[in-house]
Amino acid sequence: MRLPLDSNDPSPDLDNSQEQRALIGLSLVPGVGATRLRALLAHFDAPSAVFRASRSTLERVDGVGPQTAEAILTFEDRAAVEQEMNRADELDATLISPWDARFSDRLREIYDPPAFLWMRGTLPEVDAPMVTVVGTRRCTDYGRAQAHHLAGELARRGFTVVSGLAYGIDAAAHEGALDAGGRTLAVLGSGVGHIYPPKHTSLAERIMENGAVLSEYALDAEPDAPNFPERNRILSGLALGTLVVESYSEGGALITARLALEQNREVFAIPGNVTKDSSLGTNRLIQQGHAKLVTDVEDVLEELPDVTVEEPEEVDADTVASRPTPDPAEELEGNERVLYEALSDTPVHVDALCEETDIDPSTALVSLLELEFKGLVRQLAGKQFRRA
Repeated sequence: MRLPLDSNDPSPDLDNSQEQRALIGLSLVPGVGATRLRALLAHFDAPSAVFRASRSTLERVDGVGPQTAEAILTFEDRAAVEQEMNRADELDATLISPWDARFSDRLREIYDPPAFLWMRGTLPEVDAPMVTVVGTRRCTDYGRAQAHHLAGELARRGFTVVSGLAYGIDAAAHEGALDAGGRTLAVLGSGVGHIYPPKHTSLAERIMENGAVLSEYALDAEPDAPNFPERNRILSGLALGTLVVESYSEGGALITARLALEQNREVFAIPGNVTKDSSLGTNRLIQQGHAKLVTDVEDVLEELPDVTVEEPEEVDADTVASRPTPDPAEELEGNERVLYEALSDTPVHVDALCEETDIDPSTALVSLLELEFKGLVRQLAGKQFRRA
């Protein structure tokens, strides 16, 4: 039995719940995937038309063979579609398709745009200027400060700051934009109903009040390793340019920079300490001529001469200062919390830390590494640790 699809309008109305069901249904068909879904939507004039098509017509679509055509023709998991629709209502999530006026024109231009996006929050105007700010999770204090500062300056100039909600540079960029009273978008490698990392749930809620959280994955999709490099094309595709603040010789930020270059977008990088591994990626981007060296926001604005931005209203300093800042230790659990509370600004050797906390060294090192990823702990030479 087919999905109940009533609309015969050749111009799809994604406000029409039947068309939304058809689009969600297509995304749930085994074997369709993002690439085939884009091909199907490009070939047919509406999601519902895919389900009404004949086998021979379906098989004429690039990438759709007999097996995929059969899966579409026999798909009848209405319960899964209704579950996704009901979950969207619970989350106050909105389905944004390429036919929607809110779908980014810049994103529409890239080689492989998402077939749709789930959104929680509010998107800026479709032509609003955006800059993506990315970098390593394992950032230094310098990198975190630069990301916060430059994102704030971009927000004050009227740019929407785009990033990925990860630990380190991403979080600092989102916070910098928000603290400046600006807008920011977070593009997830999980569903918008499964905020990842979970420690950033409160940050995601702040983002939804002043922007949006976006994902091309099912609402409650869990984070999966291939999702993150895949979503990076959306990070770069939304923006006029991508600013890499800090990056090791390999990592997601460099993938985003490469994608930005392939999409004919500007790439910027902040130079870092030549003795730090965390600056190898950014310094190499500059050295190879793939990115413009940035020391302040004016260096970014010089490369975007056709963009007219307005200075937003000044944020009252007392308001920002009075905004509650969560104690990181309160969000930690188990060994991470024990180790964090045992640390101070004074470096201590891991053996002494283990003796004080009664945690074995192998377990302690794993927990300390996780704390370092979260930007809460710094490791010094000789297995010395202190609070960041």
